[in-house]
Amino acid sequence: MPAPLRIGNASGFYGDRFDAVREMLTGGPLDILTGDYLAELTMLILGRSRLKDPSRGYATTFLRQLEEGLGLARERGVRIVTNAGGLNPTRLADAVRELADKVGVPVRVAHVEGDSLPVPDGYLTANAYLGGDGIAACLRAGADVVVTGRVTDAALVTGPATAHFGWGPDDHDALAGAVVAGHVLECGTQATGGNYSFFRGHDLRRPGFPVAEIHADGTSVITKHDGTGGVVDVGTVTAQLLYETGGARYAGPDVTARLDTVRLARQGPDRVRISGVRGEAPPPTLKAGLTRLGGWRGEVVFVLTGLDIEAKAQLVRDQFADAFARAGRQPDEVRWELARTDRADAATEETASALLRLVVRDQEPDVVGRALSGAAIELALGSYPGFHVTAPPGKGAPYGVFEARYIPAGEVTHVAVLPDGRREVQEPPARTRALQEAEQPPLPDPLAAGPTRTVPLGLVAGARSGDKGGDANVGVWVRDDEAWRWLAHELTVERFRELLPETAALPVVRHVLPNLRALNFTVPGLLGEGVAAQHRFDPQAKALGEWLRSRHLPVPVTLLPVSDGEASVTLLPTRDGEPPVPPMDSTDAPEVHA
Repeated sequence: MPAPLRIGNASGFYGDRFDAVREMLTGGPLDILTGDYLAELTMLILGRSRLKDPSRGYATTFLRQLEEGLGLARERGVRIVTNAGGLNPTRLADAVRELADKVGVPVRVAHVEGDSLPVPDGYLTANAYLGGDGIAACLRAGADVVVTGRVTDAALVTGPATAHFGWGPDDHDALAGAVVAGHVLECGTQATGGNYSFFRGHDLRRPGFPVAEIHADGTSVITKHDGTGGVVDVGTVTAQLLYETGGARYAGPDVTARLDTVRLARQGPDRVRISGVRGEAPPPTLKAGLTRLGGWRGEVVFVLTGLDIEAKAQLVRDQFADAFARAGRQPDEVRWELARTDRADAATEETASALLRLVVRDQEPDVVGRALSGAAIELALGSYPGFHVTAPPGKGAPYGVFEARYIPAGEVTHVAVLPDGRREVQEPPARTRALQEAEQPPLPDPLAAGPTRTVPLGLVAGARSGDKGGDANVGVWVRDDEAWRWLAHELTVERFRELLPETAALPVVRHVLPNLRALNFTVPGLLGEGVAAQHRFDPQAKALGEWLRSRHLPVPVTLLPVSDGEASVTLLPTRDGEPPVPPMDSTDAPEVHA
């Protein structure tokens, strides 16, 4: 039986903590160190970089991290697997060899090709999401460093695990377990307390990066190096499992993992075991991501201070409507958003102020640049009292659009370029299964009726939200069976729309994951054309879950803690043994319901 494979992660995105590579290589034992540098927005950034210099298109940060990391990895016998190759894995592999010669560290470098697709007219990049087979072939051939382009985030784990354990394409359960572990690792410190709803009470000044101990059957233990900050518990792992996912079937090129079979258990301090994961044959298609420049975008944020905030905002809107009419050209899209950050009788000018945000988009740069800035500047002495803006209006900036398409897996040639230069083509899985929504599982028995108090949902539930193109997801979970009996029946699609009015006119799909005591909501279209288009105030829906947790609804008093210890509302004891209630002010008195 092969020994467990210890895989660590040192990057969750292009721009993550620079010294994480050193931290992971020196902080404890590892077999494989991965780095995830790619995201939908990153591909657009790299595409624009390649336009300026065809030899670029990869994550240059990775090379600088290797200047020290290459020697450390060699000394400790750690192999490195990264998707930092972006749009140009061949050139990055060459650059790693050049760096190795420069620093005097002999390493065998391999890379994976085949994700690059013909770019349609009007687009900047087109790449298929490959699986882990090419990575596995490179490691089996003795590579010390493996560089890829656009592979799935989980492939950085399935590839090494396949090579180490000798899994075949039909070892679906083992592969699915590795996919789940890879999904937990991919976003770095989000698995160790970063962006975590119940962050209070933990030392999160500098969370350590996560480690997965993968076993031959695909089970794993999520942990981190001893002595590092942050926390690994069932909650942090649950949160990351729900991040940027949809239904129970989590499809990829290696396998379709059933998230509704995942079981989590605390194994010790900062150790969570993942078991029970079942897998199915992957779909016959591969996801492909395409990026393009969508047009030009301009923005002005007006500061409205003191009294008559709504009237001041309306005056600015009217003045801009008049300016656009006189110019004879209104931008293709005009969006206004008033954020009432002001307080009555405020002690500082900043807290007495609200923000009125204007965003315009158009295919012509002048319409969102010179025309917009000119109209804003001309209002300086002739608009609402106290007129000023957060920053001078500037030129319009290009914005991007991400699109997902699906292509037959057989149309992509997945190639492992081995350390000796040989090219090994990876065949797509012979067995496939068309992706279908899983049947919704039965709900638990509802909680018995009893008294409730209107409090924030976040007193009893955690949440994690994110983006996939223009779609958002919000995963919501609770920490015990009684709370799950309540949540499963209370947080319906209708209640979700009621709590988040921005979703009211959009399709909302609810997925039930009983093993995780979780509900996962997907909201297609909430983010418009995706993060690069900056359609919304929170363009990646990062805080959508926290907004949901802040919303008030009737919660059974039996579920409310005496002191929440984590949420922002502290519950206070009451007389005569009554259930505790949150502190009140004149605008936020909890309602009590029979």
